[in-house]
Amino acid sequence: MELQIPKGTFDLLPYGADEPWKQIFLWQKLEEILRKLCQEYGYQEIRTPIYERTELFTRGVGDTSDIVTKEMFSFEDKGGRSLTLRPEATASTMRSFIENRLANLGGVHKLFYIGPMFRHERPQSGRYRQFHQFGIEAIGARVPEQDAEVIDLLYQLVQRLGLKNLKVRLNSVGDVQSREAFRDAFLSYLTPHLKALSEESRERFEKNPLRILDSKNPQDREIVAKGPSILHYLSSEAKAYFQAVCQALDLISIPYEIDDKIVRGLDYYNHTVFEVTTENLGAQNAIGGGGRYDGLIGQFGGPDLPGVGFAVGLERLIQVMIAQNIAPKETLPPTLYFIPMGQEEKARAHCFSAATLCRHHHISAAVEFQAKKIPAAIQNATRTGASYIAIMGSDELKKGVIQLKHLVDREQREILLDQLIPVLKEMLYA
Repeated sequence: MELQIPKGTFDLLPYGADEPWKQIFLWQKLEEILRKLCQEYGYQEIRTPIYERTELFTRGVGDTSDIVTKEMFSFEDKGGRSLTLRPEATASTMRSFIENRLANLGGVHKLFYIGPMFRHERPQSGRYRQFHQFGIEAIGARVPEQDAEVIDLLYQLVQRLGLKNLKVRLNSVGDVQSREAFRDAFLSYLTPHLKALSEESRERFEKNPLRILDSKNPQDREIVAKGPSILHYLSSEAKAYFQAVCQALDLISIPYEIDDKIVRGLDYYNHTVFEVTTENLGAQNAIGGGGRYDGLIGQFGGPDLPGVGFAVGLERLIQVMIAQNIAPKETLPPTLYFIPMGQEEKARAHCFSAATLCRHHHISAAVEFQAKKIPAAIQNATRTGASYIAIMGSDELKKGVIQLKHLVDREQREILLDQLIPVLKEMLYA
């Protein structure tokens, strides 16, 4: 049986990738931008395990959400405990925040994470069973400006990447009072349309009708579009808060449109919810999104602190960059590729010694250990992205020199071995 990668997963490769977005340098470049952006906004990295107790997600994400009912990778360990590969990272971050007593340090806690998540979904464009997310969580401040800062960070990210055809979509799902009032009106509206809804939405009608707003079924969406708006049922407090968030976004010139059908796919959201979408991902058009989740930490048994955050899929970001022809090109540092010829063992030893000396002086270097002929060695050098080849054979050993050749312009020169490092530093890094 041929060993193959599991369905819904993929490899990221340094070269030879079958699709451009699977090139590892794109991911490294994106992560570099993410970390710099978080530093500028004052967010610090947190890393949590890729699996947690299943109860963490059923309590936090919601036992009627798609993630919990259909998508979690859960298993029993040898002690009979139910564990789950994390389908999202907010619940894990909250668990870590509580368990490590970070609230005792006071102030607002601004955290970010980058890492793999797992959902048992039908693989399609932009969606995988192991996927990667970048996300931020701001814990401790319930002010409109904090919501606006989080939205601004996501908007700045897509701006810096140069993405086009973007929309910032904004809504409020209000407080408990707002959602109860809307729920009654929404159920009344849906009742005559119940038979026309998808089977999934009919199940949600009984358990959690607000989830119907998140349906991707075209017929469901058509019915929902004509239904009541949650914005008409906001309590006076929730309405004032939403208006203040909009004013904060206006203040810092963030363009947005209000979409009263956004609820996001997780049950812990309240008040502000938002998404950034693009036209380049087909049906799965959301690059990322998030919202406010006041009460979530208390729900896990921690202090009653407010929070707001978002998550964005790295696969989707990179695929949109490629689709819009704005993905960065790989830029490798000048690399010297040593090719021993002639008296094989002696030449190889000298090449190895010279390459090691280069590395110790912060000059990238590699040695050809396999190819017997120069054309094959040059092909290997080109594959690794080398800028120069350094040929050392019998004649070079006798003279104490090395032949240095640029792989692009084919210019070649002879260098004394004892002058190799200063010459290379002058040539490569002038």
